Amino acid sequence: EIMRTSKRLASKTPPPSKSPKKGKKMTDDVPNAENSEFESKIINTIRLLAVDMVQRANSGHPGAPMGCAPMAFILFGKLMNYSPSNPKWLARDRFVLSNGHACALLYSMLHLTGYDLTMEDLKNFRKIGSKTPGHPENIITPGVEVSTGPLGQGISNAVGLAIAERHLEAIYNKPNYKIIDNFTYVICGDGCLQEGISSEACSLAGHLKLGKLIVLYDDNQITIDGQTSLSFSEDAVARYEAYGWHTLTVEKGHVASFISEAIEMAKKVEDKPSLIKIKTIIAYGSQNQGSEKTHGAPLGIDDVKSVKSKFGFDPNEDFCIPSDVKDYFRNKCEERKVKENVWNEIFEKYKNAFPNEAAELVRRIEKKLPLDWKSKLPTFTANDGGKATRVHSGNVLNEIAEIMPEIIGGSADLTPSNNTKLKCSDDFQFSSPQGRYIRFGVREHAMIAICNGIFAYGGMRPFAATFLNFISYGIGAVRLSALSKFGVIFIMTHDSIGLGEDGPTHQPIETLEALRSLPGMNVFRPADGNETTGAYICAVESVDAPTVLALTRQSLPNLEGSSVEGVAKGAYVLSEHGPSDRSNLSLVIIGTGSEVSLVVEVGKVLGKSGKKVRIVSMPNQKLFDGQSGEYKAEVFPEGVPIMAVEAAAENGWHKYAHAVYGMRSYGASGAGNEMFEKFGFTIENLVGQAEKVIEFYGKVKAPSMVRPVLLH
Repeated sequence: EIMRTSKRLASKTPPPSKSPKKGKKMTDDVPNAENSEFESKIINTIRLLAVDMVQRANSGHPGAPMGCAPMAFILFGKLMNYSPSNPKWLARDRFVLSNGHACALLYSMLHLTGYDLTMEDLKNFRKIGSKTPGHPENIITPGVEVSTGPLGQGISNAVGLAIAERHLEAIYNKPNYKIIDNFTYVICGDGCLQEGISSEACSLAGHLKLGKLIVLYDDNQITIDGQTSLSFSEDAVARYEAYGWHTLTVEKGHVASFISEAIEMAKKVEDKPSLIKIKTIIAYGSQNQGSEKTHGAPLGIDDVKSVKSKFGFDPNEDFCIPSDVKDYFRNKCEERKVKENVWNEIFEKYKNAFPNEAAELVRRIEKKLPLDWKSKLPTFTANDGGKATRVHSGNVLNEIAEIMPEIIGGSADLTPSNNTKLKCSDDFQFSSPQGRYIRFGVREHAMIAICNGIFAYGGMRPFAATFLNFISYGIGAVRLSALSKFGVIFIMTHDSIGLGEDGPTHQPIETLEALRSLPGMNVFRPADGNETTGAYICAVESVDAPTVLALTRQSLPNLEGSSVEGVAKGAYVLSEHGPSDRSNLSLVIIGTGSEVSLVVEVGKVLGKSGKKVRIVSMPNQKLFDGQSGEYKAEVFPEGVPIMAVEAAAENGWHKYAHAVYGMRSYGASGAGNEMFEKFGFTIENLVGQAEKVIEFYGKVKAPSMVRPVLLH
């Protein structure tokens, strides 16, 4: 019943263990003929908890949990190490439900195994404020490693979890001290394998030979539209073999022992990740089993009763957990607690034998920063030679990486352009797992999702790099970084039309506003070396929020008045130009990034004509939003018109400025300085634009932009 389908096994792959005996043929009259009676009771308890959750909520996905229940039973009931009383136990196996719509299955298992998820929580499935949201969220439910639901994300996160395990194992394990030693298990469906992100991530996983990554592929051949044959006819197993994976197929996915045997075989393969294709029946036991009708809708009262009767349960009793099933999981929980205690004892001995390594590991897991980590970061004066902020970024990143071993990451095949190579580290490869620089290849979406998984593992601060425009390839994973409160650092270079000759296909226009609109996302566009250092400090200290650093290709001068500390306020007064007396301000001009040095020159010209102009650098809008009303009014005085200048879309700036000069079209191909001239980002044009603003608000009082009517 288990077919080994890998044709070319790696040298470390052991011979197959004894195959399980072929069970009796399943019949409609005996739904679980090939499981023991007690195993059937456990599996059916899991199925029916999920069914009742969906039926009570009148919303959800019962089909996948019913088909996948034997997998969940084997993982949570027999094989995995975990600690319900200590969900973040470092040595736990990681589990990812990539097909997050099947979360009723996961919630059922978390409740049965003793996590802080009560029966009342199960009954409040999909209700506001409950611990059982419509798709798994790591910030809500104890025991959930990553937020899944958008298909393909979870399996890609799992690649990151496996990378983190491999790396920390290489760094901290010592002879006789296997402190880091866990597997990463995934349940995924056809939809996950159809999503392009999973192809990117799993290709890299095969290259890296992540042997402790085991994926259980729920092959129920159903999607929302109907049979997968409508759109999905490839041989997925052959594809994964081509990626370098070890593959197995379980023909009878309702038989728990076959699944267990397959997983045990996979665990012995040390130099390949494993894909176990498990053929299942969606909504197993339902009157509509095998139908897309059971994917995303409750079964209905009559069918629920029918299923319960078929499985030997009282059709009129909901959320039933037989006492012997409760006892089974209670005993398993106690067994796992013993394992945790044994690990704790070993770790105490490790602390005595390797105190420095132990202290560093604990610091990293607790998300604490090293003492004086900022002391060596560079600062600049206006006399220092100008550089592109991507160059400043590379220098600051390397300084931080020297001090913080948790810094790990890489580029989507743009290392020389992004300036992200870590000088203090080797590449992370199968032969050098201690390395901290990951060659992600041209896989932007997977890169970001993998970094989410690396962060989720614990003890790591991952970074991901590409051109700013290409973060759009991975925006689905970026959104989950923010939702999940993962402190991933996105190093995005070539941040405007200023990148030049590559043209409008590469020049970001809408991207900054799209990123700024994400709740929980920090977006910095530094203007020079000091602001780049300040942006990195904020990024590293934002442990529970992701950060985008938008950096230039072109060189920029270091500015008089620029401030490392000012970056943390989001916006600050950089300079003032014009009369030196106490005359009233004529205009405030906001700039970001490469436009700050430009508006400084505009201010100087206006100042020479007798107008008093203030230049404000605003590297981060949200941080400024969080400042006090007094500080905001100090930066933007009442009644003074404000003009914002940014070589990107104007959207979003009207919150801060009375007039905005930005991009209203795509860019063009040509030298960067020519781009700025073509689109009006010149001293001459902006002086004229500023004079229009001053003239208009000389007749009408400028309304306050920092004391709006707040509707929340």
